[in-house]
Amino acid sequence: MDSLSATNMWWGTLGTVRAFPSFHPARDVKEIQSALERKDSGTLVRILSNRSNAQRQVIANTFQEITAKDLSAALKKVLSGDLEDLLVHLLLLPEQLEARRLQQAMVGLGTDEETLLEILCTRSGKRLQEIAGSYGQMFRKDLEKELRGETSGDFSKLVVSLLKALTVSLNGKKADPGPWIDILTSRELEHLDKVLMGVELENGQTVEELVEKRFSGDLRLGFRVLVQCIQNPEVYLAKRLATMKTPLVHGIMVSHSEEDLLMIRAAFLKLTKKSLYSTLQNHFKGEHLQALLAICRSED
Repeated sequence: MDSLSATNMWWGTLGTVRAFPSFHPARDVKEIQSALERKDSGTLVRILSNRSNAQRQVIANTFQEITAKDLSAALKKVLSGDLEDLLVHLLLLPEQLEARRLQQAMVGLGTDEETLLEILCTRSGKRLQEIAGSYGQMFRKDLEKELRGETSGDFSKLVVSLLKALTVSLNGKKADPGPWIDILTSRELEHLDKVLMGVELENGQTVEELVEKRFSGDLRLGFRVLVQCIQNPEVYLAKRLATMKTPLVHGIMVSHSEEDLLMIRAAFLKLTKKSLYSTLQNHFKGEHLQALLAICRSED
């Protein structure tokens, strides 16, 4: 399935987090105020992990109107560590969360190339425009310039092409990255899937095997991720989740919770022979675990 054009179909059908049916924002805010005073993290988790993103935005706005305070800032005062990080993630708009993940992938020593690729390869052109807009608003910097500054060479061309276009030539012994970058970043995914199948039939090897042999370094990583995301994005995201690294678990689960987390859960089960739900229970604990389980929603 074309992961990008199918996003609208996924929405509300293959996500795990749905709109809370009897939603009363003023009542939620009253409970949240009381929980903040008591430092009752369980109540904060119960409310924020059981509302859709749109409902959480209404809660945050209502909280601001009633208290003249920012809800994220209020959470940071009473929470800490991974739980604070997760609940603050939940209050961000989807495009703001992806913008923050991109920024975090580029700050400090070294760049987290795979997180850059994960977001650039699994998001539609429209979503990437929204992410770039949010990035500019949040960090007062141009996302494309930041990507150019944090990456180099052909890998830089690849990530910038992904940001711009997103919507194979194998002549000779050594592959020229130029046509790969052009082809892989400028065509619809349904068409690309057929192109890649044709390349595999012609060469008697998987595209991943060809990429491994003909490219190296960051560019090889870039093409590998892009090919995986064209052919099976939910499997790629399941592999990322299987690391159980907290930032990845937060980023992927929150950003995909209302779109396609059910598909990622199914891919996770097939990949690891364990459900995401039970795997989370083996790696996390306390209210942090309860929030993750609420987002995951159920056992497979």
